[in-house]
Amino acid sequence: MTAATAEIRRLNDTFRTSMTGGQLFLTGGIAGRPDTAQIIERVKAFSEFTEENDPHEEHDFGAFRHGDEIIFWKIDYYDKSLRNGSSNPANAAMTTRVLTIMLAQEY
Repeated sequence: MTAATAEIRRLNDTFRTSMTGGQLFLTGGIAGRPDTAQIIERVKAFSEFTEENDPHEEHDFGAFRHGDEIIFWKIDYYDKSLRNGSSNPANAAMTTRVLTIMLAQEY
């Protein structure tokens, strides 16, 4: 793993587990549910990273079963204006992380 990848992973894990240092977006299938808080807590606690779901070792995606549904979460990297992708996701000063939580069927 490169130093840049290690830093992206650290920044992603810090954001995901604390929900600080970026923006959280909940899709229509997640927002307003009575169990939304439970789903967010499961995302924060997620640790089942494998080569299959994390091939770039950045800890930027996860999936889990919640009741009868599959939940996906994904971290994307934008520039500070949120108009373009970040040119350097390892640099927190020039990157805004956006964590989206969605039902698998919404992907």
